[in-house]
Amino acid sequence: MTVIVLTNCPAGLRGFLTRWLLEISAGVFVGNPSARIRDVLWEEVQQYAGQGRALLAHTTNNEQGFTFRTHDHAWHPTDHEGVTLIHRPAPNAPSPGQARQSGPPSGWSRAAKRRRFGRG
Repeated sequence: MTVIVLTNCPAGLRGFLTRWLLEISAGVFVGNPSARIRDVLWEEVQQYAGQGRALLAHTTNNEQGFTFRTHDHAWHPTDHEGVTLIHRPAPNAPSPGQARQSGPPSGWSRAAKRRRFGRG
């Protein structure tokens, strides 16, 4: 089984994929092509995706039973002791070379202390 998910990709690419896969929802394609055809389709997706994003998931012979690839996606597959996981960047994480901004001070506010401990 092969699943390709396109986001913000040209309509021509979607039309190309419908030659080999079934579009079950907008931008979601499923099918069972051979490994060679799947790799050729993925190369075409990477070449013609433009500003869009793409995700490919397919069955394989590993512990999870599937694997996936991404194109221009903020989340990246990462191998962790033989299991593929998704690495998501932390929200509002500073980019390399950028100083981290200080947030609110940690601990209890005065109002919270009063509510919790019943003073004043």
